Amino acid sequence: MKHIGDYNFWFLTGSQDLYGQETLNEVSKHSKIMVNELNDSNDLPCKLIYKDTLLTASSIEKTIKEANLDETCVGIICWMHTFSPAKMWINGLNALSKPMLQINTQFNKSLPYNTIDMDFMNLNQSAHGDREFGYITARMDINRNVIVGYWKSKTFKNRMSKWMRAAAATTSGKNLTVVRFGDNMRDVAVTCGDKVEAYIKLGWNIPYYGIGDLVEEINKVKDSEIDLKMEEYQAEYTIVEPTKYNLEHIREQAKIEIALEKFLIERNAEAFTTNFQDLHGLKQLPGLACQHLMAKGYGFAAEGDWKTAAMVRTIKLMGENLEGGCSFLEDYTYNLEENNMFNLSSHMLEICPSIAKGKPTIEVHPLSIGDKEDPARLVFDSKEGNGFTVSIIDLGNRMRIVANKVDVINSEKSFKQLPVARVLLAPKPNFITASECWILSGGGHHNTFTTQIDLETLEFYSEMVKIELLKIDEETTLSSFRNQDRWNRAYYG
Repeated sequence: MKHIGDYNFWFLTGSQDLYGQETLNEVSKHSKIMVNELNDSNDLPCKLIYKDTLLTASSIEKTIKEANLDETCVGIICWMHTFSPAKMWINGLNALSKPMLQINTQFNKSLPYNTIDMDFMNLNQSAHGDREFGYITARMDINRNVIVGYWKSKTFKNRMSKWMRAAAATTSGKNLTVVRFGDNMRDVAVTCGDKVEAYIKLGWNIPYYGIGDLVEEINKVKDSEIDLKMEEYQAEYTIVEPTKYNLEHIREQAKIEIALEKFLIERNAEAFTTNFQDLHGLKQLPGLACQHLMAKGYGFAAEGDWKTAAMVRTIKLMGENLEGGCSFLEDYTYNLEENNMFNLSSHMLEICPSIAKGKPTIEVHPLSIGDKEDPARLVFDSKEGNGFTVSIIDLGNRMRIVANKVDVINSEKSFKQLPVARVLLAPKPNFITASECWILSGGGHHNTFTTQIDLETLEFYSEMVKIELLKIDEETTLSSFRNQDRWNRAYYG
């Protein structure tokens, strides 16, 4: 499985030979210092790779094509230190196949009022060069993002970090394989979708495998492998009532997890789905197995929902090494008391422990669906805090992302008879407006829930992949949301 630290970004500086070698030496010196200091700051999730200053159309085109071919490079960051005539960039930009960020900054923070002269002006003219570059990217309708500010500032680096995370998810997504064990739940609409369009648009490959293919792998698992997995479980979680019966059922989940991960690794897959209607040959519906794999970074969704599984993996990569967690989630049931409305979200078994408050417990309980033996699962309440839920849906003529900011709240009462992981969500701007907007948008009952990244990161991502994003946040009103939906329908055709 790829991790965000495995990727890098090429730092491209634009200039021209009009100013002489002394100026170009300063340009190169400044860019190297910026790259080194940004890398040393540990504020960015990926490494910047310095490239020689670009002065000609041929060098620009050559460098961008090389970036396209470098599998570890997931995007380019462009900065016009001086004035770089933008027609030089046309062939290179036409060839670009990876995300691009234009930074509008300069090496110095403040104007040197007492010493500034025309030599200083000619050297430090990003205000000039970046606008020329901005024109050509607008004229060519190049998909890009722009970040403005002083490159050493916390705000600038924070936004660059978000952009990097979105770009890494975008580029790695072009090689994302989502293994489907069985098809989606019969007669369910929102979990269906155009898998060919997802492959074309996002690079998501969504192959089908029969559940027998997994059962064959399960039958190869050795007891010694299960013993090691049980040691992992005991170190990370608390086993409730470790009776012989319960331990046997937990060992079965360990066996399923071992087989699942081997299956995914052999196929270079980073996400998967299961379906309780297709369990022939399995003793249990995978529960703990899916939860533990999600905690490792794999994407997952139940009932064959491949779009949500892919989005879980995408957002897990974006949020890697950040505080918080990310999980597959389902909207289940409401509390509709006046002034205390919220959503109880959960699923039958498969919620990621990365969002847990405290140490999850492993419990074995009957499951009234799936017609299999009692499955082991992790049980916990989620941590309080801020986050958002994301649904990706297929509208036929386009894909749409719906995102709702939420507060994760604490339950005033315990759930004595509910042996699954639980998340209480109070959506913004309020429960009624958020729920009406979500339903009007077509947002699914499955979603990706995260407390790691924010909406700006998701905005960067949606721009890169050219997918519609509808946001529900503190500023949302029903009328404004309806209008946005109408405008988007006209724009996306």
